[in-house]
Amino acid sequence: MSQLKLCGDILKASLQFGMHLGAMRKKASDALPGSSWTPLQQYPNLPPERADIVIVGGGVMGWSIAYWLKKKESARDVVKVVVVEKDPTYSQASTVLSAGGIRQQFSLPENIHLSLASADFMRNINEHLATLDDSVDLQFNQSGYLFLASEDVAHIMEENYKTQRDAGAQVALLSPTQLKEKFPWINPEGVVLASYGLENEGWFDPWTLLNAFRRKAISMGVIQCYGEVTDFKHTTNVAITADGEQLDRTRIKSVKVQMPNSLVYQPVECAIVVNAAGAFSGKLAAMLGLGSGPKDTIAGIPLPVEPRKRYVYVVHCPDGPGLDTPFLIDYSGVYFRREGLGGNYIAGTSPEEAEEPDTSNLEVDHQFFEDKIWPNLANRVPAFEKLKVTSAWAGFYDYNTFDQNGIIGIHPLINNMYFATGFSGHGLQHSPAVGRAVAELILDGNFQTLNLSALGFQRILAQEPMLERNIV
Repeated sequence: MSQLKLCGDILKASLQFGMHLGAMRKKASDALPGSSWTPLQQYPNLPPERADIVIVGGGVMGWSIAYWLKKKESARDVVKVVVVEKDPTYSQASTVLSAGGIRQQFSLPENIHLSLASADFMRNINEHLATLDDSVDLQFNQSGYLFLASEDVAHIMEENYKTQRDAGAQVALLSPTQLKEKFPWINPEGVVLASYGLENEGWFDPWTLLNAFRRKAISMGVIQCYGEVTDFKHTTNVAITADGEQLDRTRIKSVKVQMPNSLVYQPVECAIVVNAAGAFSGKLAAMLGLGSGPKDTIAGIPLPVEPRKRYVYVVHCPDGPGLDTPFLIDYSGVYFRREGLGGNYIAGTSPEEAEEPDTSNLEVDHQFFEDKIWPNLANRVPAFEKLKVTSAWAGFYDYNTFDQNGIIGIHPLINNMYFATGFSGHGLQHSPAVGRAVAELILDGNFQTLNLSALGFQRILAQEPMLERNIV
């Protein structure tokens, strides 16, 4: 009987504590109107205390890497992978705020091969990312890219065309007459040469690709965590180079994951960290001291990646180009593509360096469209004189200020951090192939399918940029 009484007393005390806790939470909420934060918030979805690999960044690049790591493991659960994403809503994620294009028309063979491999993956996406519960409809519209060149840059287009064909891309050059015949709605004035992608180019739904990678990776055992990496615990060893330079080599022991809107955090011990934090990967690298050393040393060279804001405008024009509309890139830098049916399009351009917008927010400058985009659109497509802007958004590029190209691989001063960042606008389209490449580096020790060594950090240390001439 005494045991029954004791159990009853415990149950009664538990109920009273629960009621007291609820009252305290309500009081805290009332004291902080308009805030979702509470000092008593509980987090049942804390990341594990230990993992083999922590991927910082739950955009399409991070989830692609996670998928390929699990795809390549010798048996299920051999590699424990955690993906940390700071934005649970993905409302500011670069992946879902992009224009969703894929093209082979680059100037560097590495980028062309990445596009070819990624396009092949997307065409056969259900062989890779379908789950027992769901197939994937990427809405891959293969209408091609159409680049227009003026007299000043036509020779560059011809050089790029040769590189693209040598790499296996199916691209055709068009004269102004051929251009007008194929696309009668174009005003060819000022165009000396055009380059048109015949296959494996177009656009797709970014959100669907991200979700497909995420869903498949989770089904394979990847652990998803919403939080922000705010610090690292690490050790440092001193090494001396052949030139006599002293290097402090860092090895990460754990990452500190802060829960959203909370003081709660979880240290996660790990063997490897992948920096796939996109526009904020430079800030993440700086936490480990990159760029803080003397300017003439390796430690003084930061990860040259920063956020750059880009606007995307949705316009409606009932008499605009039809279903054959490619993703058009004018030599002015202005682009547009069809968005669904019914005369809807998206358009944008990159601003001049001196006019880069403020990156502290994602507000849209509507005057930018009036001044920089609409005049060029209407000049190239006369029907666009009567367009109407219906909506707009802004997103971040993970902009590589050094050479606008991806940085893939390990840093010489951090033994166990791999980078997959700095793609400057083409990370989404290259994510399937880059994810595979990073998984190969981690699990195999080197690239197996595509040799991307030239995209490593070494070129930055040597101050030898790999400039991509076809950046949009």
